[in-house]
Amino acid sequence: MFNEKLELKDFEKQDPEYQDLLRRVLAIQADCEIGGPNLYVKDILPNAPTKVDQLIVARTAAEEMDHYRKMAKCAGDIGVDVSYVLSWPNQKRYVEAFRGQITTWEDFAVFGFLIDRVGRYQLEEFIGASYQPLARIVEDPQVIREEEGHIDFGTNKAAEFAAKGGEAKERIQGAVDRWYAKGLDMFGRSESKRSERYMYWGLKRRTNGEARRQYTEEVNGLLKQMGLQIPDPNKGRLYT
Repeated sequence: MFNEKLELKDFEKQDPEYQDLLRRVLAIQADCEIGGPNLYVKDILPNAPTKVDQLIVARTAAEEMDHYRKMAKCAGDIGVDVSYVLSWPNQKRYVEAFRGQITTWEDFAVFGFLIDRVGRYQLEEFIGASYQPLARIVEDPQVIREEEGHIDFGTNKAAEFAAKGGEAKERIQGAVDRWYAKGLDMFGRSESKRSERYMYWGLKRRTNGEARRQYTEEVNGLLKQMGLQIPDPNKGRLYT
């Protein structure tokens, strides 16, 4: 197990596998950060139910774009230009959950509830990472606090829809059904060899399977509290 703590000046001296894994994870993370706003800003921002909701959508997008900026700088410092993801069509995103379009308030709520929650898990992987510039990004309390804010807003909105019952509850259940498998798939393959190498090099803390298990327990408990049904975890999955 690799236990060193590295700075930018140490990067070029490292094993090629370490360099490749760090380049890869930074590119994917940067794409995920900018991928969210590209899903919902076009339709959700001008059509938010209230002016306060509209402000929250705008602030959420701005915070995610700032997270992209931080990851992009970290990547750029090691020679990885991730500016191409700014103009990518959604269909080209690294992660399937970001390849569509969000057009309903229910889907925006569940995106925050489920997908931004995966985002928090992804960021937590880098806490204490061997590459210190990356660790410092996520150990900044503001970054995790902002991500928690996105999650809380989505969770609260989803719970509000569920509590109304009737058609509102049916619509939010439909959104949960659409996004549940996408959230599980964001963790990748449970038996991923690459995931093991990330852990070996101190660039991640958990296996994909362990992170998914913790996420599933957390989300399923919240769905039960809302009185919503837990979707079949195997239906529509790309990775297990």
